[in-house]
Amino acid sequence: MSNHDLAIIILAAGKGTRLKSRLAKVLHRAGGRTLVEQIVRACEPLKARETVVVVGHQAEQVSALVEPLGAVTVLQQPQNGTGHAMQVAKRAVGRAKFAVVLPGDAPLIRTETLKTMISAHRNGNAAATILSAVVADPSGYGRILRKSETAVAAIVEESQLTGDQREINEINSAIYCFTLEKLWPALAQVRPNNKHRELYLTDAIACLSSKGETILAHVVADAREVLGCNTRADLAEVDRVFREWKRSTLLEAGVTIQLPETVLIDPEVTAGVDTVIEPGVQLLGKTKMGARCTIRTGSVLTDATLGDDVTVEAHSLVAQSRLENSVTIGPFARLRIGTHVKSGARIGNFVETKKSTISEGAKVPHLTYLGDAKVGPKTNIGAGTITCNYDGFQKHPTHIGKGVFIGSDSVLVAPVRIGDGAYVAAGSTITENVPAHSLGIARGRQVNKPRWAARKRRELAAAEKPKKSSRRKTRKKSHRSVRRGK
Repeated sequence: MSNHDLAIIILAAGKGTRLKSRLAKVLHRAGGRTLVEQIVRACEPLKARETVVVVGHQAEQVSALVEPLGAVTVLQQPQNGTGHAMQVAKRAVGRAKFAVVLPGDAPLIRTETLKTMISAHRNGNAAATILSAVVADPSGYGRILRKSETAVAAIVEESQLTGDQREINEINSAIYCFTLEKLWPALAQVRPNNKHRELYLTDAIACLSSKGETILAHVVADAREVLGCNTRADLAEVDRVFREWKRSTLLEAGVTIQLPETVLIDPEVTAGVDTVIEPGVQLLGKTKMGARCTIRTGSVLTDATLGDDVTVEAHSLVAQSRLENSVTIGPFARLRIGTHVKSGARIGNFVETKKSTISEGAKVPHLTYLGDAKVGPKTNIGAGTITCNYDGFQKHPTHIGKGVFIGSDSVLVAPVRIGDGAYVAAGSTITENVPAHSLGIARGRQVNKPRWAARKRRELAAAEKPKKSSRRKTRKKSHRSVRRGK
């Protein structure tokens, strides 16, 4: 179905007082994105002629998020209600004949639900279609009062419910589809006759109904889609639903997730078949994993790219880094931005890397820092090795060739090159290049002094004796003083 005559209007000007935050409501996050971004992305596949976001509080920040996604923004200042927000958006919708209107704080809405609502609206020749939901506890919501199986008589706010109306459990989601040539005249008749002195969009719907226009209510299949975020508890629940949906998608695609409720996965994360994700893992940003990977407990991957058969051992951190096929890292490894680990390489426990390339088959087993380094194939980096890449002003590179052996507790002071096949003796501080197939040693010569320790112990013991004798004399004198009555 073509939507060239459709506009999307997202009402995102509110502050969100009940969240008790300095941040505007729609800038809060759930499911790995801000609320307003979730809604804009859900609307993208509709291919409407225009997506308009009405902004108010922290307008610049909201605009910076949605405009790169193709939306235009209009400023509502001051915020005088949902009806006023629609009036502000009127010019921006251009020649659209229909409009889908959504609140900026209901991010769980799905594209397919919007499509079916639009279809019901068009096919029913309606002036307005309300997306409604049937819930177990309707408290806090306006109720849908029907006059037939499909047609709506009114939206009744909770404060105005009477008698049996309180038993109605079909609620207004505040998501609508309008025929604009009928909405604009009705909206012009709305007056701010309420305690807040604001213009409400629901009053325009009431006006349309009083004129005999067709008002439909389309019931959403999953009531969770219309959950709003008015409180921190609401935000937590919406985030939980998003995470549940994402995990279900990966499970259906052939990924194993152990204790799924403990695993946090952002919306753009992908994983190949037979990948295993253990409890307590976080997969964030645009992380992409190949087939048959294993991500063990407590690990956090952010914008990471993994090939096939990669193992990330427990409690490892990987950020903006690339791991090729059959790489193993961790446990307790930290791969920072710009790390590239090539096929078959191994990074062990308590190793930190940054802007470094670890070539095929290289090993960095434990307790090492590599910054701005290039490590050649089949090289072994001993425990406790560090590259001193920063001189207080600039970063400098370290180049370690193919088949190199770096002894434990070595310090490579950049800029420095270690040639192919070279050895660096344990405990060395290397400040000059080591030629290929050479041995680099940079440490003080060891000197053994026979019987030095024994003599030292005797000297210490002798120094202690006078002190002990002096204390005994003091105690005896004290005892004699007591006997004499002094």
